[in-house]
Amino acid sequence: MHAVRVERHATCSPDNPPKTSEDTIAMPRPTAAQLAYGSCTVIFSTLAMLLLSQTSSGLGITVIALAALALGLLVAMTVPLPKARAAVAPADPVEPAPQEAPVSL
Repeated sequence: MHAVRVERHATCSPDNPPKTSEDTIAMPRPTAAQLAYGSCTVIFSTLAMLLLSQTSSGLGITVIALAALALGLLVAMTVPLPKARAAVAPADPVEPAPQEAPVSL
């Protein structure tokens, strides 16, 4: 039997696997405001629709729950995202005016 040698990069370890193309795709994470607004929308709209419709059938409750989830998702996605701070461009360095040499008579 021959042993197969597997070489790993210096940065690879069981805790830090090599990056694949799937790992490099940036997927935005929801902000705290998005989670809060979406969750509150789902809870309050579900309660409001259940109380207003006075439904007791399973199908009616399912439709209301799905509508509330869709509404919560819509609200969460329309919450304005915080704007990324623009990097402050360094101002043009002001060069001091050249000093004139004193003229001796």
